[in-house]
Amino acid sequence: MRLDHISYACGPDGLAATADRVADALGIEAVKGGVHPRFGTRNMIFPLTDQHYAEVVEVLDHPASDKAPFGQAVRARSEAGGGWMGWCVAVEDLAPFEKRLGRESVPGNRKFPDGRELVWRQIGIKGLIADPQVPYMLKWEGDPDLHPSNARRNEVKLTGLTIAGSAERVTEWLGTRVEDPLDDVTVEWMAPNGTPGIMSVRFETPDGKVVDL
Repeated sequence: MRLDHISYACGPDGLAATADRVADALGIEAVKGGVHPRFGTRNMIFPLTDQHYAEVVEVLDHPASDKAPFGQAVRARSEAGGGWMGWCVAVEDLAPFEKRLGRESVPGNRKFPDGRELVWRQIGIKGLIADPQVPYMLKWEGDPDLHPSNARRNEVKLTGLTIAGSAERVTEWLGTRVEDPLDDVTVEWMAPNGTPGIMSVRFETPDGKVVDL
Protein backbone atom coordinates (compact mmCIF):
# COMPACT_ATOMS: atom_id res chain seq x y z
CA MET A 1 0.00 0.00 0.00
CA ARG A 2 1.37 3.41 -0.95
CA LEU A 3 0.18 6.92 -1.67
CA ASP A 4 -0.56 7.03 -5.40
CA HIS A 5 -2.03 10.43 -6.24
CA ILE A 6 -4.02 13.43 -5.10
CA SER A 7 -7.07 14.85 -6.88
CA TYR A 8 -7.98 18.50 -7.38
CA ALA A 9 -11.48 19.30 -8.68
CA CYS A 10 -11.45 22.21 -11.10
CA GLY A 11 -13.13 25.46 -10.20
CA PRO A 12 -15.72 27.47 -12.13
CA ASP A 13 -13.09 28.54 -14.67
CA GLY A 14 -12.88 24.98 -15.99
CA LEU A 15 -10.26 22.29 -16.50
CA ALA A 16 -7.81 24.12 -18.76
CA ALA A 17 -7.65 27.30 -16.67
CA THR A 18 -7.32 25.37 -13.41
CA ALA A 19 -4.57 23.18 -14.87
CA ASP A 20 -2.74 26.27 -16.15
CA ARG A 21 -2.82 27.78 -12.67
CA VAL A 22 -1.42 24.60 -11.13
CA ALA A 23 1.26 24.44 -13.83
CA ASP A 24 2.32 28.01 -13.07
CA ALA A 25 2.52 27.28 -9.35
CA LEU A 26 4.61 24.12 -9.77
CA GLY A 27 6.69 25.29 -12.72
CA ILE A 28 5.86 22.23 -14.84
CA GLU A 29 3.57 21.54 -17.77
CA ALA A 30 0.38 19.55 -17.45
CA VAL A 31 0.01 16.33 -19.41
CA LYS A 32 -3.32 15.74 -21.10
CA GLY A 33 -5.01 12.80 -19.38
CA GLY A 34 -8.28 12.00 -21.03
CA VAL A 35 -11.86 10.98 -20.50
CA HIS A 36 -12.94 8.43 -17.88
CA PRO A 37 -15.98 7.07 -19.74
CA ARG A 38 -17.30 5.04 -16.81
CA PHE A 39 -17.19 8.03 -14.46
CA GLY A 40 -18.19 10.93 -16.71
CA THR A 41 -15.01 12.87 -15.93
CA ARG A 42 -11.75 13.92 -17.59
CA ASN A 43 -8.40 15.00 -16.20
CA MET A 44 -5.04 16.65 -16.66
CA ILE A 45 -1.96 15.06 -15.06
CA PHE A 46 1.06 16.45 -13.22
CA PRO A 47 3.67 13.66 -12.89
CA LEU A 48 5.74 13.94 -9.72
CA THR A 49 8.70 12.06 -8.28
CA ASP A 50 8.45 8.80 -6.31
CA GLN A 51 5.64 7.34 -8.45
CA HIS A 52 3.23 10.06 -7.32
CA TYR A 53 1.15 12.38 -9.41
CA ALA A 54 -1.46 15.09 -9.03
CA GLU A 55 -4.53 15.31 -11.21
CA VAL A 56 -6.92 18.11 -11.99
CA VAL A 57 -10.29 16.58 -12.78
CA GLU A 58 -13.49 17.94 -14.30
CA VAL A 59 -16.99 16.48 -14.41
CA LEU A 60 -18.62 16.17 -17.82
CA ASP A 61 -22.20 16.75 -18.84
CA HIS A 62 -22.77 13.03 -19.27
CA PRO A 63 -25.20 10.51 -17.70
CA ALA A 64 -22.27 8.53 -16.27
CA SER A 65 -21.31 11.45 -14.01
CA ASP A 66 -24.73 11.32 -12.36
CA LYS A 67 -24.54 7.57 -11.69
CA ALA A 68 -20.87 7.03 -10.81
CA PRO A 69 -19.76 8.04 -7.29
CA PHE A 70 -16.51 9.46 -8.67
CA GLY A 71 -18.43 11.77 -11.00
CA GLN A 72 -20.70 12.76 -8.13
CA ALA A 73 -17.70 13.56 -5.94
CA VAL A 74 -16.06 15.74 -8.60
CA ARG A 75 -19.28 17.61 -9.33
CA ALA A 76 -19.92 18.31 -5.66
CA ARG A 77 -16.39 19.66 -5.07
CA SER A 78 -16.45 21.77 -8.22
CA GLU A 79 -19.86 23.23 -7.39
CA ALA A 80 -18.43 24.18 -3.99
CA GLY A 81 -15.79 26.26 -5.79
CA GLY A 82 -13.21 23.58 -6.61
CA GLY A 83 -10.12 22.52 -4.70
CA TRP A 84 -8.58 19.41 -3.19
CA MET A 85 -11.06 16.57 -3.49
CA GLY A 86 -9.16 13.64 -2.03
CA TRP A 87 -6.21 11.29 -2.03
CA CYS A 88 -5.76 7.76 -3.29
CA VAL A 89 -3.65 4.81 -2.20
CA ALA A 90 -2.55 2.03 -4.53
CA VAL A 91 -2.85 -1.51 -3.19
CA GLU A 92 -1.94 -4.96 -4.46
CA ASP A 93 -5.22 -6.57 -3.42
CA LEU A 94 -8.64 -4.94 -3.20
CA ALA A 95 -10.37 -8.02 -1.77
CA PRO A 96 -9.95 -7.02 1.91
CA PHE A 97 -11.53 -3.65 1.19
CA GLU A 98 -14.34 -5.20 -0.82
CA LYS A 99 -15.07 -7.57 2.06
CA ARG A 100 -14.98 -4.82 4.69
CA LEU A 101 -17.10 -2.36 2.68
CA GLY A 102 -19.53 -5.03 1.49
CA ARG A 103 -19.34 -4.22 -2.21
CA GLU A 104 -17.18 -4.89 -5.24
CA SER A 105 -14.61 -2.51 -6.65
CA VAL A 106 -15.47 -0.87 -9.95
CA PRO A 107 -13.39 -0.75 -13.15
CA GLY A 108 -11.92 2.43 -14.52
CA ASN A 109 -10.15 3.21 -17.78
CA ARG A 110 -8.99 5.88 -20.17
CA LYS A 111 -7.41 5.58 -23.59
CA PHE A 112 -4.26 7.19 -24.92
CA PRO A 113 -4.25 8.79 -28.40
CA ASP A 114 -2.16 5.89 -29.71
CA GLY A 115 -4.82 3.38 -28.64
CA ARG A 116 -3.15 2.08 -25.48
CA GLU A 117 -5.43 1.87 -22.48
CA LEU A 118 -4.85 2.62 -18.82
CA VAL A 119 -6.98 0.32 -16.67
CA TRP A 120 -7.58 -0.05 -12.94
CA ARG A 121 -10.15 -0.96 -10.31
CA GLN A 122 -11.11 1.27 -7.40
CA ILE A 123 -13.26 1.34 -4.29
CA GLY A 124 -13.98 3.80 -1.51
CA ILE A 125 -15.35 6.86 -3.31
CA LYS A 126 -18.62 6.63 -1.38
CA GLY A 127 -16.56 6.77 1.80
CA LEU A 128 -14.68 9.82 0.54
CA ILE A 129 -17.97 11.56 -0.25
CA ALA A 130 -19.24 10.90 3.27
CA ASP A 131 -15.94 11.69 4.99
CA PRO A 132 -13.41 13.49 2.71
CA GLN A 133 -10.46 12.87 5.01
CA VAL A 134 -10.34 9.18 4.02
CA PRO A 135 -8.66 8.02 0.81
CA TYR A 136 -10.06 5.74 -1.82
CA MET A 137 -8.21 2.60 -2.88
CA LEU A 138 -7.03 1.65 -6.34
CA LYS A 139 -5.36 -1.32 -8.00
CA TRP A 140 -3.58 -0.68 -11.29
CA GLU A 141 -3.86 -3.33 -13.98
CA GLY A 142 -2.08 -3.81 -17.29
CA ASP A 143 1.25 -2.26 -18.30
CA PRO A 144 2.94 -0.60 -15.27
CA ASP A 145 4.82 1.74 -17.62
CA LEU A 146 1.52 3.50 -18.30
CA HIS A 147 1.28 4.76 -14.73
CA PRO A 148 0.57 8.52 -14.92
CA SER A 149 3.73 9.37 -12.97
CA ASN A 150 5.71 8.14 -15.97
CA ALA A 151 4.02 10.48 -18.46
CA ARG A 152 6.81 13.06 -18.19
CA ARG A 153 9.95 13.36 -16.11
CA ASN A 154 9.71 16.11 -13.50
CA GLU A 155 11.69 17.01 -10.40
CA VAL A 156 8.71 18.17 -8.36
CA LYS A 157 8.17 16.18 -5.17
CA LEU A 158 5.04 15.87 -3.04
CA THR A 159 6.38 16.37 0.47
CA GLY A 160 3.39 16.93 2.74
CA LEU A 161 -0.34 17.15 3.32
CA THR A 162 -2.43 19.01 5.84
CA ILE A 163 -5.61 17.07 6.50
CA ALA A 164 -8.55 18.16 8.62
CA GLY A 165 -9.41 14.94 10.40
CA SER A 166 -7.70 12.34 12.54
CA ALA A 167 -5.04 9.72 11.96
CA GLU A 168 -7.07 7.29 14.06
CA ARG A 169 -10.09 7.58 11.76
CA VAL A 170 -8.04 7.04 8.61
CA THR A 171 -6.17 4.13 10.20
CA GLU A 172 -9.52 2.51 10.97
CA TRP A 173 -10.66 3.07 7.38
CA LEU A 174 -7.51 1.60 5.83
CA GLY A 175 -7.24 -1.33 8.23
CA THR A 176 -3.56 -0.51 8.71
CA ARG A 177 -1.56 2.39 10.13
CA VAL A 178 -2.15 5.53 8.12
CA GLU A 179 1.63 6.07 8.27
CA ASP A 180 2.18 2.99 6.07
CA PRO A 181 1.10 4.49 2.72
CA LEU A 182 2.40 7.92 3.75
CA ASP A 183 5.89 6.94 4.87
CA ASP A 184 7.56 9.43 2.51
CA VAL A 185 5.01 12.24 2.95
CA THR A 186 4.66 14.34 6.09
CA VAL A 187 1.07 14.73 7.26
CA GLU A 188 -0.15 17.43 9.60
CA TRP A 189 -3.52 16.62 11.16
CA MET A 190 -5.81 19.37 12.35
CA ALA A 191 -9.25 19.32 13.95
CA PRO A 192 -11.93 19.94 11.31
CA ASN A 193 -13.57 23.35 11.42
CA GLY A 194 -16.36 22.39 9.08
CA THR A 195 -15.85 19.73 6.39
CA PRO A 196 -12.90 17.35 6.90
CA GLY A 197 -10.44 16.61 4.10
CA ILE A 198 -7.25 17.89 2.48
CA MET A 199 -6.64 21.49 3.46
CA SER A 200 -3.29 22.06 1.72
CA VAL A 201 -0.48 20.24 -0.07
CA ARG A 202 3.24 20.93 0.06
CA PHE A 203 5.62 20.44 -2.85
CA GLU A 204 9.36 20.78 -3.33
CA THR A 205 10.29 22.16 -6.78
CA PRO A 206 13.63 23.10 -8.36
CA ASP A 207 12.66 26.72 -7.68
CA GLY A 208 11.77 26.17 -4.03
CA LYS A 209 8.86 25.12 -1.87
CA VAL A 210 5.24 25.51 -2.90
CA VAL A 211 2.44 25.35 -0.34
CA ASP A 212 -0.93 24.69 -1.89
CA LEU A 213 -2.00 25.81 -5.35
